[in-house]
Amino acid sequence: MKSKRPVNLDISTIKLPLSALTSITHRITGVIMFVGLIFMFWALEVSLSSPEGFESVKTVLQQNFLAKFVLWGLLSALAYHCVAGFKHLIMDLDIGVTLEGGHKMSQAVVIVSVVLILLAGVWVW
Repeated sequence: MKSKRPVNLDISTIKLPLSALTSITHRITGVIMFVGLIFMFWALEVSLSSPEGFESVKTVLQQNFLAKFVLWGLLSALAYHCVAGFKHLIMDLDIGVTLEGGHKMSQAVVIVSVVLILLAGVWVW
């Protein structure tokens, strides 16, 4: 028996709900943080190696635009990941698991994350 359901293989035409987008972004920020640990471990190792190493990391983070951008990106990923993770913990308590509740909580995740990301940008620069 042949199914008469439409088959849509073009993912660019599929409109994902906000809750799906926030979930996908949560996973992406986890990967970004994992990869960003390379930069953070390098900075930690150099800064703890000697007083001169600490000064070199401090100078790089104060004067290099790319280093500031990477730091801001990592802080942004951390902020979003923590807020979205907190949403998942709340949903594990059976709060906001309805379709409407999930949408409202996803909106809250986006709003709180944008505020934290802007604050991280102000702090880095």
